[in-house]
Amino acid sequence: MRHCRRLSKRTARISHKSGGRNSPNCAAAIRNKAVTCLSLHRACAMIWRMVPKTRVIPKILVVDDEPDAVELIKFNLKAAGYDVITAADGDEALKKARALLPNLILLDLMLPEVDGLEVCKILRRDARISAIPIIMLTAKAAEIDRVLGLELGADDYVTKPFSPRELILRVKRLLRTGAAPETKSDEIVFKDLHLDIPRHQASVKGRPVELTATEFKLLTVLAQRRGRVQSREQLLQDVWEYDNLIDTRTVDTHMRRLREKLGPVAKYLDTVRGVGYRFVEG
Repeated sequence: MRHCRRLSKRTARISHKSGGRNSPNCAAAIRNKAVTCLSLHRACAMIWRMVPKTRVIPKILVVDDEPDAVELIKFNLKAAGYDVITAADGDEALKKARALLPNLILLDLMLPEVDGLEVCKILRRDARISAIPIIMLTAKAAEIDRVLGLELGADDYVTKPFSPRELILRVKRLLRTGAAPETKSDEIVFKDLHLDIPRHQASVKGRPVELTATEFKLLTVLAQRRGRVQSREQLLQDVWEYDNLIDTRTVDTHMRRLREKLGPVAKYLDTVRGVGYRFVEG
């Protein structure tokens, strides 16, 4: 009540200074008297701290022509707190990926119009969307199919039928990877190679190199541990954050693709036969 009485006195003073209650200045001041009261009251000086911060909800594009599979995935992703976009064929998937820029794509291989492998290739050739993580979903469980999918640019590969809980864990892992790997330095510079960690950018001799989120993290981990041999199992844990849940050939496939993209700098990625890989210093 005391604040309201103070407000009426301040309103009277505003009326006098503004040229009367009918003046435009006074009318505007009186219309905003609640704000004036809050801003003048010491207890409300920090009221802006009470306004909740808006959380950015990751968008996930689910590409599958089986309605039941889409509904199952969509239900579990929404329950985990994600925004879900769907596409039923390859053409629709490419249009929505370019227009909506999802944070991650779940891509079925067997699609009408343009199949999943072709969609993956097109996505990886488009610089604007090439870094979006891709998890392939397919009923094909043969090793050759997994390797082909990874070679074309997929970050992960899940066979149907799958555990929704495991799928959500893999989605979370890839989204964390895409956010930027933990590091003590914001950048790594080694001869012709430059890695900008916060921006997720790699360049060789000043020219940008388009890497997927997983490729960038793999290269960063090896560069941070220059000279030390990293086993395939260790890389699966540190880059993919899996405890041997996937075949270690996944590491070999990503390393081969990484070397192709790095060109002359690939000579620093050394294979230690029977053990794993290391970033050589010489």
